[in-house]
Amino acid sequence: MAPEPESAGPPDEPIRVLVSGDLDLHTYRPRDLPDLLPAWFEECRARGILTVRVIHGKGSGSLRMGVHALLPRLAGHVASWTHPAAGAAGGWGATLVRLNP
Repeated sequence: MAPEPESAGPPDEPIRVLVSGDLDLHTYRPRDLPDLLPAWFEECRARGILTVRVIHGKGSGSLRMGVHALLPRLAGHVASWTHPAAGAAGGWGATLVRLNP
């Protein structure tokens, strides 16, 4: 599920987005991941969301490989991760991440 705007303020203000435990990467590129994942994990941790589902899709595997290459380097945020996710959680198209409190 893609983040949904919480509110639309004046055009010069940033749009606030609803933070949930699901991050759908389908609209992102692998080069976006080093900035995106730590920021998303930090915001989830600040809100008490400690289990995150990173949806990278099954496609070419470039997003999945990018996520999996980055997770070990984010030990300050990430306690553990599992791939593939359970079938109902996305199977091969998703990685479940447990965040440090």
